[in-house]
Amino acid sequence: MTYFAFPGEMLLRMLKMIILPLVVCSLISGAASLDTRSLGKLGGIAVSYFLATTLIASAIGVALAFIIKPGVGAGALNTNDLGLGPVTASKETTDSFLDLARNLFPSNLVAAAFRSYATDYKIISTGNTTHGNVTYQRIPVGTDTDGMNILGLVLFAMVFGVALRKLGPEGEELIRFFNSFNEATMVLVSWIMWYVPIGIMFLVGSKIVEMDDVVLLVTSLGKYIFASILGHAIHGGIVLPLIYFGLTRKNPFSFLSGLITPFTTAFATCSSSATLPSMIKCIEENNGVDKRISRFILPIGATVNMDGAAIFQCIAAVFIAQLNNIELNAGQIFTILVTATASSVGAAGIPAGGIITIAIILEAIGLPTNDLSLMLAVDWIVDRTTTVVNVEGDALGAGILHFINQRESRKDVPELGEVRVEAVPNSKSEEETSPLVSHHSVPIPAADGAKQGSSESAL
Repeated sequence: MTYFAFPGEMLLRMLKMIILPLVVCSLISGAASLDTRSLGKLGGIAVSYFLATTLIASAIGVALAFIIKPGVGAGALNTNDLGLGPVTASKETTDSFLDLARNLFPSNLVAAAFRSYATDYKIISTGNTTHGNVTYQRIPVGTDTDGMNILGLVLFAMVFGVALRKLGPEGEELIRFFNSFNEATMVLVSWIMWYVPIGIMFLVGSKIVEMDDVVLLVTSLGKYIFASILGHAIHGGIVLPLIYFGLTRKNPFSFLSGLITPFTTAFATCSSSATLPSMIKCIEENNGVDKRISRFILPIGATVNMDGAAIFQCIAAVFIAQLNNIELNAGQIFTILVTATASSVGAAGIPAGGIITIAIILEAIGLPTNDLSLMLAVDWIVDRTTTVVNVEGDALGAGILHFINQRESRKDVPELGEVRVEAVPNSKSEEETSPLVSHHSVPIPAADGAKQGSSESAL
């Protein structure tokens, strides 16, 4: 099995290798190429778009969970039946969001390339151990965990690009350096794309071979899988295209047809960041999106825009509530919507990805986290459609910003009004005033006492 999965593993390693230079250089180049006014406007539109689509995705997830009821009738389901052990998620919700804020401002940029900050807990005992009066306390302790701190790198690259533009002529040399670095990185991406079909085939094939008891898995969690995939289909096939059409009046499916390779890569790798190189290449070459837009927005979207994740996180939260026969009130449902939107935005900055973000939601509404391991059993299925919806939202967002930027550019160019031409008395003829006509005098033989005359020659 290890040998069969090796070609797919090589594809993942190549894509992850290119993420750091691609994200940093593209964001610096994009931020430096936009003026402050345009940067602020486009950034505001992008943030509004990301938040709105993620909130809609969360609402779709909650609605489908109550309609399909994936947890009803599955109360006897045991994690041991699927060969899974319990997953403990002990991090407090407050600490998770504080970690997100800390990761936005890394104390060491070099370490941020491969380490992230995460809160751990140390158990200490207080009291009289002789008489058995012992009290245990959990003390939060800051630790570094493996994994790129992509949020911190994104924020630094954006601010650094703006600072370079503020320098004016003094910063042009460094801007050209990052532009060249970015173009060289895209050349490497084009070379990696030749290997993508082979790597994808082995990635998907190895996952199929690894499946053990598929029948038990589908019968036990089939309604949860169906609800998640249906939510992704509704959001990616109806909601996002309608938003794109409503804002641009263009066919969204024509736009999406040029992004088959990124969608296939997303389905195979289950990683928005790993899909970023092919997405930037295809959206620029096939759809004609401005480089300044794509290389600025797409890295941000791959980090914070997680519509697909918001859908399955909401479904998972309601599923676990139904599994434990817990009725959710209106306040808890509202908390699920808000927390899922916030946690999915920061999912890239939280170690252990999906399970931790679901745990944040469960902790926020007071649900048990003992059944989190059930999500792991089907994560390899649901995560594929999740990633496809995530990158689709990024791509359509870039298309919308490209359209808005073009429209604003056309407004800035003054249109020519009707020009009324009136004859001017004693004006020279067109030939005399034309720059294509040269006037010079040539001597001609005098005849009948006439003097030398002038003639015109056309160049």
